[in-house]
Amino acid sequence: MQENALREHICLLAKSIFDRGLTGGSTGNISARTDDGGLLVSPTGTSFGRLDPARLSRFDASGALIDGDPPTKEMPLHKAFYDTRSSAGAVVHLHSCHSVALSMLPDTDPENFLPPLTPYGIMKLGKVRLLPYFMPGDPMMGEAVRGLAGKRSAVMLANHGPVVAGKDVEAACNAIEELEDTARLALMLRGMNARALSDTQVQALVTKFDVEWDE
Repeated sequence: MQENALREHICLLAKSIFDRGLTGGSTGNISARTDDGGLLVSPTGTSFGRLDPARLSRFDASGALIDGDPPTKEMPLHKAFYDTRSSAGAVVHLHSCHSVALSMLPDTDPENFLPPLTPYGIMKLGKVRLLPYFMPGDPMMGEAVRGLAGKRSAVMLANHGPVVAGKDVEAACNAIEELEDTARLALMLRGMNARALSDTQVQALVTKFDVEWDE
């Protein structure tokens, strides 16, 4: 995608996320690879509902900021995904309500944050790792992602919000919305003895759609 079109696309998707209440105020951040190996990143302190395509932070392929406003303070988190996952073309981080709520519950499995409720939750996300709480902007969030050695496309920051890497900005946005939807379902069904997907059904999805699952 040409850079001007990518700038517009990032802002369009971010506004859609904001308008539907998936992240509010000036929370959340988004980044995408450019054709020359650089990055376009949402600036610090900006709202997903009002991003300006011309003011996105622009990094060159060496990681130097060359244009636009100062970037989000979560750059170490974004960079960790790009550095450890060669397939990552975009990274999205939200403060979505239901996933944050689920991260606070004591019986949530840190190795597999989301219960296997729907096929698309498996197909789009694989296993989601629940990471411990870090103060916003703490570079140790990036180190925690690096510690996964590129084996997870999605993580949940406890008491904070989800982070998802995708092949492009649309795929990353679709996947993080699936994460929030699955968390909402998990909360809605809590205590109801709901029928989740069986291990056999999960494995069939993993095999057919080549899902990252075993690590």
